[in-house]
Amino acid sequence: MNSRRPTTPRATYRLQFSKDFRFEDATRIVRYLAEFGISHVYASPLLKARPGSTHGYDIVDHAHLNPEIGSGEAFDAFVDELHRHGLGLIVDFVPNHMGVGPDNPWWVDVLEWGTASPYADFFDIDWEPLEPTLSGKVLLPVLGDHYGAVLERGELKLDFNAETGRFSLVYFDNPFPIAPERYAELLSKVSVHLPQPNEALGAIVAAMKEALSDAQDRSVDPARRGAFETARQRLAEIAAADSALAAAMDATLSLLNGTPGEPGSFDDLHRLLDRQAYRLAFWRAAAHEINYRRFFDINDLAGLRMDQPELFEASHPLIRRWIEEGKVDGLRLDHIDGLRDPKAYFERLQRLGSSANAATDKSPDLPVFVEKILAAHENLRSDWAVSGTTGYEFMSEVNGLFIDQSAERRLTQFYAQLTGGSVEFEALAVSAKRQIMDGLLASELSVLANAFNRLARQSRTTRDFTFTGLQQALENVVAHFPVYRTYVTDEGPEREDRRDIEWAVGLARQATRTPDLSIYDFIQAVLTLDILDWGRGYRRPDVVNAVLKFQQYTGPVTAKAMEDTTFYRYVRFVSLNEVGSEPIHFGTRPVAFHDSNARRQREHPNAMLATATHDHKRGEDVRARLDVISEMPRGWANRVRRWMQLNRRKRREIDGHFAPDRNDEYLFYQTVVGAWPHDLGGPDFEGIETFSERIAAYMQKAAREAKRHTSWAAPDEDYEKALSDFVGRTLDPKESRPLLEDISALVSEIAAAGASNGLAQVLLKCTSPGFPDTYQGTEFWDLSLVDPDNRRPVDYRVRQEALAGSEDTPDTLLGSWRDGRIKQWTIQRVLGLRRQNPTLFADGDYRPLAAAGEHADRLVAFARVHEGDLLVCIVPRLVLPLIGDAQLLVRDWADTQILLPEDVRPADGVLTDAFLRRNMSCADGRLAASDVLGRFPMALLVGRNEGEQRG
Repeated sequence: MNSRRPTTPRATYRLQFSKDFRFEDATRIVRYLAEFGISHVYASPLLKARPGSTHGYDIVDHAHLNPEIGSGEAFDAFVDELHRHGLGLIVDFVPNHMGVGPDNPWWVDVLEWGTASPYADFFDIDWEPLEPTLSGKVLLPVLGDHYGAVLERGELKLDFNAETGRFSLVYFDNPFPIAPERYAELLSKVSVHLPQPNEALGAIVAAMKEALSDAQDRSVDPARRGAFETARQRLAEIAAADSALAAAMDATLSLLNGTPGEPGSFDDLHRLLDRQAYRLAFWRAAAHEINYRRFFDINDLAGLRMDQPELFEASHPLIRRWIEEGKVDGLRLDHIDGLRDPKAYFERLQRLGSSANAATDKSPDLPVFVEKILAAHENLRSDWAVSGTTGYEFMSEVNGLFIDQSAERRLTQFYAQLTGGSVEFEALAVSAKRQIMDGLLASELSVLANAFNRLARQSRTTRDFTFTGLQQALENVVAHFPVYRTYVTDEGPEREDRRDIEWAVGLARQATRTPDLSIYDFIQAVLTLDILDWGRGYRRPDVVNAVLKFQQYTGPVTAKAMEDTTFYRYVRFVSLNEVGSEPIHFGTRPVAFHDSNARRQREHPNAMLATATHDHKRGEDVRARLDVISEMPRGWANRVRRWMQLNRRKRREIDGHFAPDRNDEYLFYQTVVGAWPHDLGGPDFEGIETFSERIAAYMQKAAREAKRHTSWAAPDEDYEKALSDFVGRTLDPKESRPLLEDISALVSEIAAAGASNGLAQVLLKCTSPGFPDTYQGTEFWDLSLVDPDNRRPVDYRVRQEALAGSEDTPDTLLGSWRDGRIKQWTIQRVLGLRRQNPTLFADGDYRPLAAAGEHADRLVAFARVHEGDLLVCIVPRLVLPLIGDAQLLVRDWADTQILLPEDVRPADGVLTDAFLRRNMSCADGRLAASDVLGRFPMALLVGRNEGEQRG
C-alpha cells in the first residue's frame, strides 16, 4: 500500500461501472488518471445490484460486490493499482433504498414471513394503512392488468420447487413466495391425490404446524423458524425421491391453477393469494395504494429504515471491511434527503469510520460527501459530520457567471411570445408539485395524511379534522415548500427549519379556499413540534413520526416536480435548467460567486466541486455554449423565428393542435445548438445521422418528463411519432440543408466563446475552495445530454494519447482547440499545481480581486494565499463581442487591469504564469489584462506572498 496517497481528496475522477466497464477496464486507466493529476477515483456503486443494472443504485445485497462489474480478486487488483500510483478510492453508497424483487433476499423474506420477518422493519412499510385490505400486507403493483383479469387468464401459477421444497406463485418470470402458514394446507390437498397415506409427508405437516403454532413466538424465536426450515428441507428430500408424491403435487397444482374460461376454477387460488403477506395488483394501482416508501415513483426501489441499528449493521459490512483494510478512503452518499434522520446517520457512519481507522494510520475522520440540492437561500447544515456536498450548487453558481443577466427581460419576452403568454416559473412549479402528489406520489401522500389523521384523533381539540381535509392541507403545504426538506428531529427544529415551515404554511393559507384555517395551525404545530407544548395528550413518538414522514415526502415531490417535470416545461433558457439550479435565477453576479466561495472555505473547505455529473441534464460544455446566447438575445430570437418559419410544414396537426408544440420546438433548437458537435458541418454534415438519433431520444425523454402531451406512464404514440418525425426531417440534409447551414453558422459564431466559458469554468472549479471532480470523459469537450446520453462509453485511448503528446504547446493546442485537448491540458496543469502544493488549495485564504478599466465586468479573479504561497486565478466572461475564433483569445482588453492589494502581492514583484512558464511583473499591484491574457485565454499565476512574509 502506498502510504503517500492523500487521505483528503485533492481531485477526483468519476467512473461509471457496469457490465460494459468493469474493474479490469478501470485498472487499465489508473496510470492515465495518475498522470492526469487525480488523487482519488470516485466510483459509482459497487455493491451487488439487480442483474443488468446500468448504474448500480438498485442494490440488492450489501454484503457482496456486484459480480457484473468484477470479482473480489479483480477489485483487489484495481485497488492495488490505485495504491501503486498513489491514488485512493471513494465509493458511492446508497443508504436510502434497495432494489426489490426476487434478487433481494431480505425483500423475499418479508414477502414470505410478513411482519414476522427479521427484515420487516428494514423496509419503510406502513403495515396498517388506510386501506383495510392491506392490513399486515405489502401492495405489489407488478401486474400488467387488473388482478382479476390476470388471475382468470391463468397467468398466475402456483409452483413447487422439488429441489428447495418451496411453494411459490409465478407471474411470467417473477416468483413470489408462499407464506409458511399455508404449507400445511397445501400439503393436505396434495395428500388427497396420493394413492395411499404417506407417513413422511404427514410428519412434515405436523412439524410445520408445530413450528408455526404460536405466531407471536415465531416473530421472536428463531428456533421455531429453524424448525420450519428443517421440515421444508425434509419435504424437498422426499419430493425428489417419491414419484407418487411428485405426481400428486402436479395434480394438486394443476387443479389450483384453474382453467381459463372457467372463473370458478380460480377461487381456491384466489383464496390462497388473499392469505399472503402481500397483495398483487395492477401496476397503475401503485400511485394510490402502495404502502411502502419508494425511491420517487419507482416501484422496484423500496425505501429503507436506516435509522434501525440492526439495518445499519447489516447493510455496512463490506463498506466497513473496505475501510478497515484501507481499500476505501471515503464515501459519496446518494439521496440523503430520503433518510429519516440524516444527521444521526452521518454520526453513526463516522463512528464506523473511526473504528476502522483505529487500525490504520489514517485520519479518524471519514471523508463523506452528500448528494444534496440546496435552495438559493439554504446552506449545508454546519453540524453534519460530512466534508461537504457533491457540488451541485457550485455547478449552478459557476455556470451563472457566464450568463449575461441584462438579457433576462428580452429572453423572457421572447419566450412569452413563442408560448402565447407570460409563463411564471413558480406557478408552473407549484402546479407540477400538485400533479405529482395527485398522481405519481398520491399513495405516499395518503400514508402521510393517515399519520396526521391518527395524530389528530389523539385530542378532542383536533379530532374533527377529517382525513380528506388533512390530505388537502398537507398537499397545499408541500406544494409551497421552499426547500427539498427540513431536518426536524426529536430535539426540535433549527431556526432555518422553522423559517421554511412557516413560509410554506403561510403560502398554503393564502392559496386555500377552505374557510376553516385552523387545520394549518395544527399542521404547523406538528411540523415544529410546538404541538407538544399544547398539553392536549399528543404522544411524542407519534408526533415525531409524522414529522419524519413529512420530511421524507417533500424531497421526492420536489425532485419529481422540479428536475423531472418543470425543468422540461419551462424552457426559457435551458442552460439554467440543471440539477441544483433554479431557472428563475438568471445568472450569477461575480460578488455572489466570491461570497459563496469564501463561505465554503470557512465551513466546508473539503467539499466536492462539480461541473458535470452522471445526473446532469446537459453537459458542462453544452451549458457553456448556450450561455453565449444570453450575449446575443436579439440575434438569437431572430434566428429562432427564421428556423420556425423554415420548419412550419414539418409539424403535424393532431386533434386541432400542432406537434411538436412551440415549447417543445424551442427546447429542440436550444438542444441542437448546445450539443452540436465541433466537427459537424457542411457541405456533407458527416455524422448528422448519429446526432439526429441522439436528439430524437432526448426529445422523447424530455416530452415524457414534461408530462404535458405524453408521459412515461401513458405514452401518446401520435405525439411522440410527430416529434420524432420532426427531429428526423429537421436534421436531414436532404430536406433541411438551408436550416442546417444556418445552425452550423450560428454554432461557428458562438463556439469559441462557449469554449472559452468551458475552459474558464473548469479552471474555477480546480482553484476554488473545495476539490474538483471530473466526470468520466469530460476532460475533453462535454457535449452530452441527459442520461443515458451522458453515460456513453469513453474513448480512453484517445485521451491517453493526447496526454502523452510531448509536442503540444499552448499555441498548437489553441490552434486546434475544437478537438478538446486544450481542455485536458489546462486541467492537467492545474491539477499538477494542486499536487505540488495541496495545502495552498486546501487551506489557502480566499481573496476576491477587483478589476478596473473598460472591460472590468468581463473578468473574474481571486487569489489563494497560504503561508507565503500565492496563487492568482483570472478568467474571462461574457467575451462574445471580444473573442477571436482562431485561438479563443480576446482581441483587445483595452485598459482593463486586475488589482492586487498589498497583502496579495509577491515579495519580488514577479508572478509566474503556470500555463506559459513565463514571469510577469506586478510590482505596482496591477496586472494588465492584455498582458496576462494575451497569449492564453485565462491565467493562473503563482508566487511568494509579500503580505504573508511581512506578517
